[in-house]
Amino acid sequence: MNRVVLSILLLSTISAISQNPICPSGLNIADPTARVWNDGKLYVYGSRDENPNSYCSHDHWVLSTPDLVNWEYVPDTFNSFGPKDKISYNNSVLYAPDCIYKDGLYYLYYCQPGKSNNEGVATSTSPTGPFENAKIMNIPSRYSQIDPGVFIDDDGQGYYTWGQFSAKIAKLKPNMTEIDTTTIIDGIITSKTHQFHEGNSMIKRNGIYYLIYAHNGRHGHPTCIGYSTSKSPMGPYKYGGVIIDNYGCNPNNHNNHGSLVEFKSQWYVFYHRSTHASKMMRKACVEPIQFLEDGNIPEVQMTSQGAGKPLHAFSEIEAERACYLNGNVRIETFSFDETNLINPNNNDQLAQIKNGDNVAFKSIDFGKGASSFTARVATATSGGKIEIRIDSLSGRVVGSCQVTYTGGWNNWKNIVCDIEEVSGVHELYLSFSGGSELLFNIDKFQFH
Repeated sequence: MNRVVLSILLLSTISAISQNPICPSGLNIADPTARVWNDGKLYVYGSRDENPNSYCSHDHWVLSTPDLVNWEYVPDTFNSFGPKDKISYNNSVLYAPDCIYKDGLYYLYYCQPGKSNNEGVATSTSPTGPFENAKIMNIPSRYSQIDPGVFIDDDGQGYYTWGQFSAKIAKLKPNMTEIDTTTIIDGIITSKTHQFHEGNSMIKRNGIYYLIYAHNGRHGHPTCIGYSTSKSPMGPYKYGGVIIDNYGCNPNNHNNHGSLVEFKSQWYVFYHRSTHASKMMRKACVEPIQFLEDGNIPEVQMTSQGAGKPLHAFSEIEAERACYLNGNVRIETFSFDETNLINPNNNDQLAQIKNGDNVAFKSIDFGKGASSFTARVATATSGGKIEIRIDSLSGRVVGSCQVTYTGGWNNWKNIVCDIEEVSGVHELYLSFSGGSELLFNIDKFQFH
């Protein structure tokens, strides 16, 4: 198996760098379930999006990290089509997975489109696969099947959750490949009572069981990660609230899916954001979270920094690190090698920018003070203006840069402008103005 390691190098003056998205340009991992195994590393299992017109693909990748900074990306850990196909009974794409470890084996639970016989399990002696011996789970066909979630309690009993709009749960048999159908409970959480859409993930903390799921209570779409709590894995569950909402990450955002994990004494929520102006192209992201004394989880915002410290103003900041996009602006790929999804030359940009659009980066560390701004831009039109604000969209304007014709959309030039001195940590907002045509694209920017 080819293993591809992308190490994010830290400058000596920077203790951490941005972490969102956690996968590079060209690689779109969605529906992230995060696990920490006995080797001390954190692993992310998710689906892979490759087409802006349809969800997911025929292969699963596994992401791993010892520190949330340096990431390893392992392709083809499980395939449903092609020369590495491990599913003999169909060639459907692979939706959101989960993985659990027990007695020397890693169990990958997968699902595929369809009303029945679309959830299965495969095994490996390695957390990164390849996963073999795929078999169908014995879920009765009368129950909708999508998005498996697996949990093993302190007594060794395994539990399996799945479903859409009405979550189901059952005990796993000791072989971990079958459920005890006599224990099935339908409706442990529902759309009506808990804002449940799909995508269960279960954890246990301080004697409280948490179900984490795609929450459909805002914006008419399941853009949130929500949670409900219980004193028993089989319920009943009390509605908890929203952990994070990815609304505003993309002009065509639609859903969310994620998990909670504790890593090196800090809890995190993993989730995804839509990208490329498509609800079917999504990238995994991470934010630190806190638990209150009563067990509740305060809602957190999307950030550009993710698990790291604020982005360093004096290092190049890739424009696709924007965590909020408002208007027509979207992230697009302008340099892409289809044969190597994590080619370092793959590159994204902020594109399709129109008058009145704006984006946010949360947060930026300006250190002891920045006094100028540089952006790498391209345009085939007369261009427009970049207005630089801090702290909010209506916050202090510290400067503006004029963008003029560069010679075409693939002809990049740096523009430089002075700004009022800014120091310390701030949210950064870039607002765009100009004529009625497309204005310009932005590859990256930097302060000095």
